[in-house]
Amino acid sequence: MARPRQRAPEELHAQVMAACDEWLQTQPVQTLSLRSIARSLGCAPSTLLKLYGSFNNLLQFVNVDTLKLLSEGIESSTDANPEERMGVLAHSYWNFAKHHPHRWQLLFEFPLAQEGELDQRQNSAIEALFIRVEATLKELRPELSSRDANRLARTLWGSVHGLVQLGMTERLGVFEGQPVKVEVLLNQLIAMTLAALGNRTLI
Repeated sequence: MARPRQRAPEELHAQVMAACDEWLQTQPVQTLSLRSIARSLGCAPSTLLKLYGSFNNLLQFVNVDTLKLLSEGIESSTDANPEERMGVLAHSYWNFAKHHPHRWQLLFEFPLAQEGELDQRQNSAIEALFIRVEATLKELRPELSSRDANRLARTLWGSVHGLVQLGMTERLGVFEGQPVKVEVLLNQLIAMTLAALGNRTLI
């Protein structure tokens, strides 16, 4: 019997990430396992354990990929002026969650890495997203201190994330017999923020 072809770590990692991506396009992470990934790639689970150390570490690499996808999606839609950009950023966040619900669930419902290279890569990706919001806020209000911009960016994006999370779980309720739409509430939130910054009238 021929022995299985040995794959370089980089090649195997790329194949694992592709297999996870394909799985998470249609199925939640709770149905994913080391064994199912290994089976789809035609290798032994021990091969993946040797590469990643644990199934949890493997999932953390998926989270790194998710943060990269999120960043790319947001970056591709930030050519507007600062006022418009705030709305575009918020709606890009919501659209990403809608189109990648199982990746979104993995990113926010499972603990991120706590140390080492994975922790640094994840934190750097998250910080880069906040810095983008901070930079836009400072374009709108150049007199904002770095400390205030830092806090306001996190306060605003915490609110955006909360609306997105409620929208993903369909917990926004109804108004006049119709489900409340995340898009409408995001627009309201951004309008309120811009009004508070003195850039437009509160609606």
